[in-house]
Amino acid sequence: MIGRLTAPTPVELQQVDVLPGALVVWFSAEPKLHGELVDGTLGLLFDARGKVQSGQLTYNGKSVNWRVRDTDGGLLLTLVAARALKGDWAGALQDGRWRLQVNLRE
Repeated sequence: MIGRLTAPTPVELQQVDVLPGALVVWFSAEPKLHGELVDGTLGLLFDARGKVQSGQLTYNGKSVNWRVRDTDGGLLLTLVAARALKGDWAGALQDGRWRLQVNLRE
């Protein structure tokens, strides 16, 4: 019981919004984040929990697949396309939630 009172509330992934050339990922609070570009794939690992989901977005007229999956280290968001991707991400508090926008670039 004491552990539940002193343990922080886990950060929750609430929703993923698709924009042209970008994803907006909403969390209940700011998660710890580690991002990497590996062999043309963009990967972001969040210290959070949430549901597995996937989809597509369009960047420069071409499809980019994205997927959120649960791993031992937290939630992993990967973005993959037929060509090498690059990107950047930035987060900020908005309306009491944490908003992280991932922008793609070639």
